[in-house]
Amino acid sequence: MRARPEVIGVHTRESATRILLADDHALVRRGLRLILDAEPDLTVVAEAADGAEAIDACAGGDVDLAILDIAMPRMTGLQAAREISRRFPSVRTLILSMYDNEQYLFEALKAGASGYVLKSVADRDLLNAVRSAMRDESFLYPAAVTALIREYLARDRDGDAPDSVLTPREEEIIKLVAEGYSSRRIAETLTISVKTVDRHRANILGKLGMRDRLELTKYAIRVGLVEP
Repeated sequence: MRARPEVIGVHTRESATRILLADDHALVRRGLRLILDAEPDLTVVAEAADGAEAIDACAGGDVDLAILDIAMPRMTGLQAAREISRRFPSVRTLILSMYDNEQYLFEALKAGASGYVLKSVADRDLLNAVRSAMRDESFLYPAAVTALIREYLARDRDGDAPDSVLTPREEEIIKLVAEGYSSRRIAETLTISVKTVDRHRANILGKLGMRDRLELTKYAIRVGLVEP
């Protein structure tokens, strides 16, 4: 006889929101999983240690919501959120971060995330953020709302170049450049030629109007590709 699904209140584990956890620290994933799996309407179905693994996990069609750490190796949570939004529009995303940083917040929202949750208060905010995302609502902690209002009021005064001019491949390159990778090591990591890496680097510098690795590194930190 086929086993009946576990019934807890009005929900079953079969009808619960299916969640992917992506963080490069196993201990963090374990703690978040304890919080989420304790809820009858939520269940963690997959874990990932970086953004690329998170994207692969979403490809199976078994994920409703991806919770992505902002700072992960190879591919950040912001990069993964953009790719997930593009390739799997039915999968909602939340960015998890230890940084109360306005630029990271803005980048998360531009990446299609439904919210930005601080790790320091995840035990308080995460469940609300998850349920808001599944209602197609955005979750923002109070200081984030203030930051968004300030950004809106200052928008006309800012003359910064848009941060969305880079392709996903160029973002991979600039992240690795900022982390100190040589052209040869970048080529090996991404399985492309050194010549292709150098061409990408030249294109990035041209697009951003920058001259050297130092300026690229500052840019990568500002837009959340690497940690400060």
